[in-house]
Amino acid sequence: MSSTTAASVVDLAKDERLRTQGIIRKAMHRPELGAVAGALLVFGFFGIFAGDSGMFSASGTINFLEVSAQLGIIAVAAALLMIAGEFDLSIGSMIAFSGLVLAIPVSVWELPMWMAILIAFFGAIGIGFLNGYLVVKTKLPSFIVTLAFLFILRGLAIGFTRLITGRTQVGGLKEAAENDWLASLFSGEVGARLFSWFTEMGWLETNFAGQPMVTGIPVSIIWWVVIATLATWVLLMTRFGNWIFACGGDANAARNVGVPVNKVKITLFIFTALAATVFACLQVLDAGSADTNRGLLKEFEAIIAVVIGGALLTGGYGSAIGAVFGALIFGTVQMGIFYTGVNTDWFKVFMGVMMLLAVMFNNYVRKKSTESH
Repeated sequence: MSSTTAASVVDLAKDERLRTQGIIRKAMHRPELGAVAGALLVFGFFGIFAGDSGMFSASGTINFLEVSAQLGIIAVAAALLMIAGEFDLSIGSMIAFSGLVLAIPVSVWELPMWMAILIAFFGAIGIGFLNGYLVVKTKLPSFIVTLAFLFILRGLAIGFTRLITGRTQVGGLKEAAENDWLASLFSGEVGARLFSWFTEMGWLETNFAGQPMVTGIPVSIIWWVVIATLATWVLLMTRFGNWIFACGGDANAARNVGVPVNKVKITLFIFTALAATVFACLQVLDAGSADTNRGLLKEFEAIIAVVIGGALLTGGYGSAIGAVFGALIFGTVQMGIFYTGVNTDWFKVFMGVMMLLAVMFNNYVRKKSTESH
């Protein structure tokens, strides 16, 4: 009896499912490890070549964080969908479409801003559902279905806007957004009093007129943090998060153990459409206008950020935090180029090289961490 018990203890000790891991070893398994290393590489590069240009001052930091936040909002949603094994190439067109769905009712039909925002979000739910429904019912690759919607939504945005307004831009939205209870969630800054106090204490720089260079945190950064936190919690702490990984790993196996694969994927398509609408609201209310050209190539930038963040194109592996760092790398490179003083004619070449180096360094770190086990 005792020998049987001892053998059981030995078997349990060998069972890798019950083996405890240290914090460092757990961190080495995380998909975002390479992206964190890539971000450090990018910060190091610009620290050397643009460190004295004001890039890492308070105002410079807010600048590249705001650019990163706008991309990060859609990248986090794209990451969850990619982990589930699908793509959404219509995100960029969805940004333009949602912006005009928001702007036209206010500008042409004089509806209140809050009502137009709700119309835009309900419209996004419908389009996200249609995208996902067609993917799961037709069994066509999501690449094809969403590529079709890329053109459909862009065409609808241009066609309807010209039909109703005769132009491709809709402006005059600043006044409508003032004192609107829902618009305030998508415009302005947070922490103005705190930053004013920082300036009074001499901790933040001022301009030639003695006014603070930074007056608060743009609300887009707050949206980025909230969406990334929510997505991370869902992925790591909920049953739905396990379903997302299962769908991307092996959809048939997931179905066999009771995972509602179709519902999970449709829900994630709705999430990406909603994230694109949040992006559109932030842009429209910040600029006071909507444009049919908004969101061009954002679908590819979001996918690049997700891949830099460690997610696999084949699905089943990745994280929301990785997408956050992928967007941070993208935004830092995009703004850092201007601080280095490089001729803007070479902007895309420089950014492409930096992106390639960041991804290669990302893959190198991830490979080394995998080999260590």
